Amino acid sequence: MSPLVFLTLILVLGVAAQWLAWRFKLPSILLLLGFGFALGQFSGVRIDDFLIQGNGHSSPLLSAVGLLVAIILFEGGLTLKFSELKESGLPILRLCTVAVALSFGLTTVFMVYALGYDVRLAALIGCILTVTGPTVIAPLLRHVNPTRKIASIVKWEGIVVDPIGAILAVLVFKIAIAGDFVSAQGELLQAIGVMFAVGVIGALLLAKGVELLLRNHLVPDYLQPVFLLAVVALAFTGSNLVEKEAGLLTVTVLGIALANQRSVSVRHILEFKENLRILIISILFIVLSGRIGAEELQGAFVKGVFLLGFLVLIGRPLSVYLSLLFSKRTSINERTFLAFLAPRGIVAAAVTSIFALEFEEAAAHGSFGERLSPIIAAQSRELVALVFLIIVGTVLIYGLAASPLARRLGLAAKNVTGILFAGADLWARTAAKLLHEDGHRVLLLDTNFNNVASAKMLGLEAQRANILSEFAEEELDLNGIGALVAGTPNDEVNSMAAQRFIHQFGRAGVWQLAPLEREGHHKKSIAEEIRSRYLFSDRPSHTLLSKIVAEGGQMKKSQLTEKFDFEKFMETYPSSIIMFISDSKGLRPVHPEIGKISVGTNVYTLIPKDELPPAV
Repeated sequence: MSPLVFLTLILVLGVAAQWLAWRFKLPSILLLLGFGFALGQFSGVRIDDFLIQGNGHSSPLLSAVGLLVAIILFEGGLTLKFSELKESGLPILRLCTVAVALSFGLTTVFMVYALGYDVRLAALIGCILTVTGPTVIAPLLRHVNPTRKIASIVKWEGIVVDPIGAILAVLVFKIAIAGDFVSAQGELLQAIGVMFAVGVIGALLLAKGVELLLRNHLVPDYLQPVFLLAVVALAFTGSNLVEKEAGLLTVTVLGIALANQRSVSVRHILEFKENLRILIISILFIVLSGRIGAEELQGAFVKGVFLLGFLVLIGRPLSVYLSLLFSKRTSINERTFLAFLAPRGIVAAAVTSIFALEFEEAAAHGSFGERLSPIIAAQSRELVALVFLIIVGTVLIYGLAASPLARRLGLAAKNVTGILFAGADLWARTAAKLLHEDGHRVLLLDTNFNNVASAKMLGLEAQRANILSEFAEEELDLNGIGALVAGTPNDEVNSMAAQRFIHQFGRAGVWQLAPLEREGHHKKSIAEEIRSRYLFSDRPSHTLLSKIVAEGGQMKKSQLTEKFDFEKFMETYPSSIIMFISDSKGLRPVHPEIGKISVGTNVYTLIPKDELPPAV
């Protein structure tokens, strides 16, 4: 197989796995791992076959993987806002410190006494398996859609512990080579100091420099995304040259610093990075899972199953429950969910691959003595397959169990079909009230105090906020909400709101009212590329909806049956506006060109006063 064919297969399989995961509502990582492993087994080809191997740990593949992981961590850092820490800062701090220490200690002890590993290798794996990471957390959060608080905790933990785990692995390796902690003490202190200087202080200074360049418009808009990519690559590589694995810390801090400065917007850069992240995750999981042979998995299978069972049933739950003991910021249900969500990802695989080679090389030089060196060398060769089994196992278990568990604990909605209304005018309140009474979640946003107050008096969930504000995008709890109805009287605001929420709901989930002028002159109408889909049958304007409700029109729910089908419905209410339908696919707004609605569908309709049945 030629390199071109192999690389094409990686890209095609990666995109296919992502699409199938979306289509059938499955965790994408499961399909990526399966496709990658199948590609390696059936083709008999691995990415290593096309690479000129460097000496020792300087494999070009591992270097490329490290750089791609750095880009993912930087993108993850760009999503971390300090405003999220108001509600969940203490739990995040405990999970990233106390829980990491407990997980490291428990895993190390288990591997030494239950699996028979040398304590140095056991401690290395104990460090590495403290990480989770955005490569697996982000797709799972998108699949589960938990509450904003839980999503914030899981996201922060997943991104922050990655560099922590890698740094701990570096320190453990230094102790292992030195022979004991006392001998390595001076080198450890120096390494910690260098990592802090490079990874924190250096990253903050670099972030300030980038901020100044962007604020003074010294980098053109079209170059900013790739400029940041170059900065990330430079920061990662430069930090690693100064101190091994300090690069992950540097890029994470760099991302967090840029996300929380206020002088320039990095939103457009974040959108570019989000698209790039999907591509990188797809490629990485396909490539790395394809490197593992069936014989390697068989050799580590038994140990892997025992270690997986320990991590899922004992290690992670104990670490979370003990670290969050007496925590007033988390409920028992939230702790339970966190205790059973710790999938491992690319960082674990990449760091393991690097240090497995380091240990093998050290053992080959007799660094551990004549008796221990052959044993450690043999055990080192098992580590990559062992960690791959843990990655597959944790992604499989948590990927399948996380969503049902979150719903059972009341931390995720059973269906994600609620409606976010931009605007709380009378017509929107009338529609939202019927949906709310029928058991659907609705949330109304408006800057008008009277509109919001009126909505709350009807028992509706409403907030006084601008749909275009950072608050609306970053701090609203959208658990259970799957679509935006942009229904303000301002057409430009509706279009802008729809564009801002595409990343949250997808293009299929953002809707806006049609403008008052149906055709619209090309000089005055909003450009097609910044409009979303128009709402409701016959494309009613805000003015028309407001007029119908003000004149006494009402919302009505009807279920279509064999006797009262769509044709009969339209004969009964010829001037009605069909706004929403609900069937086996859930609740959703109606497209203007709706066509025929099938029997069994619930139809939510705004009916003019003169077509309403007489009051009894």
